[in-house]
Amino acid sequence: MKRTQARHTYGIGEWYGRLFTGLSSDERRRLARMQSQPRDKRRRIPCPFRSTPEGEVACSKEGGVCSLRKYQETRQGVIVPEGPEGNLCTTCPSRFHEGRMVFHWIADTLLGCEDPIVLGEIDFLQGAEGEAVGRIDNILVHPDLEPLRWCALEMQAVYFSGAAMRSEYEHLSRSKAEALELPHGKRRPDYRSSGPKRLMPQLQIKVPTLRRWGQKMAIVVDESFFAAMGDMEQVDDVSNGDIVWFVVGYDVTGTAAQIAARELVVTTLESSVVGLTGGQPVSKEEFEASIRERVVREPGGAE
Repeated sequence: MKRTQARHTYGIGEWYGRLFTGLSSDERRRLARMQSQPRDKRRRIPCPFRSTPEGEVACSKEGGVCSLRKYQETRQGVIVPEGPEGNLCTTCPSRFHEGRMVFHWIADTLLGCEDPIVLGEIDFLQGAEGEAVGRIDNILVHPDLEPLRWCALEMQAVYFSGAAMRSEYEHLSRSKAEALELPHGKRRPDYRSSGPKRLMPQLQIKVPTLRRWGQKMAIVVDESFFAAMGDMEQVDDVSNGDIVWFVVGYDVTGTAAQIAARELVVTTLESSVVGLTGGQPVSKEEFEASIRERVVREPGGAE
């Protein structure tokens, strides 16, 4: 008998800071129905990762989805796969702000301090008429300002392709199921759009100038993003690199997930571009064989 492939797709991993698997069916329906309301009429929900005892920061992510996760249909019901397949995939950069852990980690590594001053969106590129045309996500500054010690920081979440989350919200708002269901619609993390198309051009524009200034670029990604990249040649010391990758993961216990440091990787800009491209060129012979095959199949070519 022919075996059928297990059905699986990606759905909500964390919603407004809470694990989807830890929400009751009533809570899922309530949050889903909230998405049908005009944005200015929705209840203001604070981001648990950016809010502090000094003040709340409202969630700015449309739909409130912090991360995606793979779900799989089995005979026993819908489950989260074990191991790396079940990892949370960060879709909102604010998710990286939990407990300021990444800021402490980066500052300790690159600035020699534990509690840096964190500045957001500093103008970096100017247009012909002096207007700002490009910014760096964050600048981390050593609290002792003389001499001034700082580093640049970019946080890269992942986009996804496939069915829009709107279909998932509509399905959840109508569902009467108490048990976990397979997410509605096929979708997956799109590392090709997030890496080569979004992050790589940012690095190619910013890192050469930072390198001339003698400054490092720190990049925060999660372990799923980093695993989707190609191999990068690492350097032996931070002083010899241009880019320091701070790779995080999420430790899931019960109904909560906590950010955790996973790996620190130091590379040059050139090696990072190779890793983000995520592939090796085919040989000239293979490429020309493909040309011949296409010419035979499509004699007139494609206009």
